[in-house]
Amino acid sequence: MLRISGILILLAGAVLVVLHFAGRGFGTEDQHAGTPAARAVDPAVTAKRTQRIEEAGQEIGVSKPKQILFGDLHVHTTFSFDAFQMSLPMAGGDGAHPVADACDYARHCAALDFWSINDHALSITPRRWEETIESIRQCNAIAGDDAAPDLVSFLGWEWTQVGTTPENHWGHKNVVVRGLADDEIPARPISAGTPPGMPSIPDAAPPAVAMGLLALLDLDGGGPELARYMTEMTAAPDCPSDVPVRDLPLDCREVAPSPAELFEKLDEWDLETIVIPHGTAWGFYTPLGSSWDKQLTPEQHDPNRQTLVEVFSGHGNSEEYRPFREVILAEDGSRTCPEPNEGYLPSCWRSGEIIEARCLNEGDSANTCSERAAKARQDFVDAGFNGGAATISGWTPADWQQAGQCEDCFQPAFNYRPRSSVQYMMALGRGEPGDPERFRFGFIASSDNHSARPGTGYKEVARMEFTEQRFVRFLDTPLGSRPDPEARAESERVDGTNISVPFSAFETERGASFFMNGGLAAVHAESRDRNAIWDAMQRREVYGTSGPRILLWFDLLNAPGGRPVPMGSEVSIDGAPIFQARAVGSFEQEPGCPADATDALTPEQLARLCQGECYAPSDQRREIERIEIIRIRPQTSPDEDITALVEDPWRIFPCPRNPAGCQVAFSDPEFAGSGRDTLYYARAIEAPSQAVAADPLGCKYDANGRCVSTDPCSQRPDSDDCLAETRERAWSSPIFVNPVQ
Repeated sequence: MLRISGILILLAGAVLVVLHFAGRGFGTEDQHAGTPAARAVDPAVTAKRTQRIEEAGQEIGVSKPKQILFGDLHVHTTFSFDAFQMSLPMAGGDGAHPVADACDYARHCAALDFWSINDHALSITPRRWEETIESIRQCNAIAGDDAAPDLVSFLGWEWTQVGTTPENHWGHKNVVVRGLADDEIPARPISAGTPPGMPSIPDAAPPAVAMGLLALLDLDGGGPELARYMTEMTAAPDCPSDVPVRDLPLDCREVAPSPAELFEKLDEWDLETIVIPHGTAWGFYTPLGSSWDKQLTPEQHDPNRQTLVEVFSGHGNSEEYRPFREVILAEDGSRTCPEPNEGYLPSCWRSGEIIEARCLNEGDSANTCSERAAKARQDFVDAGFNGGAATISGWTPADWQQAGQCEDCFQPAFNYRPRSSVQYMMALGRGEPGDPERFRFGFIASSDNHSARPGTGYKEVARMEFTEQRFVRFLDTPLGSRPDPEARAESERVDGTNISVPFSAFETERGASFFMNGGLAAVHAESRDRNAIWDAMQRREVYGTSGPRILLWFDLLNAPGGRPVPMGSEVSIDGAPIFQARAVGSFEQEPGCPADATDALTPEQLARLCQGECYAPSDQRREIERIEIIRIRPQTSPDEDITALVEDPWRIFPCPRNPAGCQVAFSDPEFAGSGRDTLYYARAIEAPSQAVAADPLGCKYDANGRCVSTDPCSQRPDSDDCLAETRERAWSSPIFVNPVQ
């Protein structure tokens, strides 16, 4: 018996040793940033791009147009944890997409002029940061002449913060760094850490034995690679919080849990950076009732660094404000579920309908079922960590119909949060008369791509590769979760700590339908070089598009000094401001890839990176259907109703059918007598075209306009690009006009 016990102990010890080494990824290799493989773009190609834009501008009446350059300031590689998960075979991925892939893709697939890397800081270890810097430098080294590079690559990261309540939620921000010299780069990216109430990354490290079991259970699916990734990610300790940033050790993780702490650390580094909030209205991770009010303070907002905001991305549109509420928050902190109104069905209300229908179907009384519906609505709004859907068991995406969505917004972000929208931000006002506190953002768009593919919006193709809809595959993996299959007729209270199926809590399967090919940032720059692009971003002479390369100019004609000033400007004037907006549609695309791309990339790279489709403009431009002007008069006191201050659209100008573009001029006679600061921006809208996920849920409506059945993109075959009609658009940065005091 002793002999058998000894053998069993030895076997158990051997198993633990094997699991330990497997849980540390023993025998696998680290993922690397890689070296860009492709040569520079032929100078004749970039010269032709510049010439075509100049010719289009001159034809529409822009006498001396600056260069319009297109880029993507929101790009992830598989150094980001979520992107790494999706790259694994267990999630249907095709392997790592490193920083080098992003460089080659930006240069030859998307044909961009600039881009930045923005992996999640939480995932970036000291080694990964060092390799990211080197790969970005290599990408720039390929670009050729510093005065006229084919592609400018910026270094950056994403400060990824998620709160459990509206009070502690700040959202996501990209940090972009101007230079690439050693003395222009921080020693490490700055992360937001883990959500409030959760352990830090080092403390949350899974036991090696548990990771080893996962690794061995899925050897072919990437289990060992995941174990090695997690081992490296969780190894770095958090940096001490009371040490100046330049004195910190190189091997720690720098953490700033709030915007105030992020700006404080950036000030300590004293380097040139731009901070860009994004995904602000996206309800996938944003708690019910979240609002940007609390960020308009001298501590939580830095007007010198936080100068741009991302209006649109592959995660949807965050521009538009609507007066509906997803929850009603009382002053004492209690929550109630609002009734459906203004074309909006709150998800909490729909949860009550789901439970009531199930209850009646089981034969219970109407009173009992009504009480259960009321409880379900309350359970939904009380659920912590945005886990309202976890209060209902056994649901499918179809059960929620169109609940939670902005039904009349352009390609809206999932589970829309209107008080975190860009228009709401721009309407906020605090401070004293003559010295107001405002958000003065320039507007951009980007992709938020997670497969090292900057600028995916050039063609509406490859839904499962160019968008994040492939994340739905993750639900079938050992790390994914499905909702409880039993459709019970009563809700369950959750508080964020007892959610056993986190991906259902965040409605991952339904939300995946809202991912689309991303947008683009555009700058009006004096030249193609890094400094000119950076200077354009600093002065907010930028705009965003929903993907196509629409050309847009927006100017105040009667600025002080007698010279027009462009989008992004702030001026004080007497009398009525006079504006001019000009827009030219994007080029229709040819199939496949142009000769310069096919010469620069191998057939394998073209197939894997570009999916066989590159930016390939024809000679035919789309028509601009109309130009809309939005007027916003920011609050003069915090109690002013935002709804009356956002006029969208304030003016609409139909455009003649003309591929050469559209130009309009207008004034605002009401401004002079209003005594109010006012901002104006233009929205140029193209003629209808097809786009991936433009109708994400595929709703069928009854006679009352209620969505009664759905055909969501995320449940369609991978080969179906889920195309639907849309009107692509571009958003200018605002012009801020103040009355002379």
